[in-house]
Amino acid sequence: MSALGEIYIKKETLETLLKVVTKKADKGVSITISISDETNGYGQNISSYVSQSKEDRESQKPKYYAGNGKVFWTDGKIVTAEKKDKPRASSKPDPEDEGDDLPF
Repeated sequence: MSALGEIYIKKETLETLLKVVTKKADKGVSITISISDETNGYGQNISSYVSQSKEDRESQKPKYYAGNGKVFWTDGKIVTAEKKDKPRASSKPDPEDEGDDLPF
């Protein structure tokens, strides 16, 4: 193990995530975790947000932040995960959902 951290997600954010997943009929939501080398004013260096597609990033769609936290232990040896041969099935956006007021 290379690092341990914790993230705090507010109840309201969890409820929003659940509503959107239910409305889109998805099985879950992918969350991206960003670990910074510097801490913010609250002593946090981890942020989490709903993962974005390449198209979302290229169009500079705003991120939907889920929570923040901090790394509390590390051995200094964080490595990237190896990709497996079998690709994950991705969910395609529903064209009918275009223009709705969902946060992600």
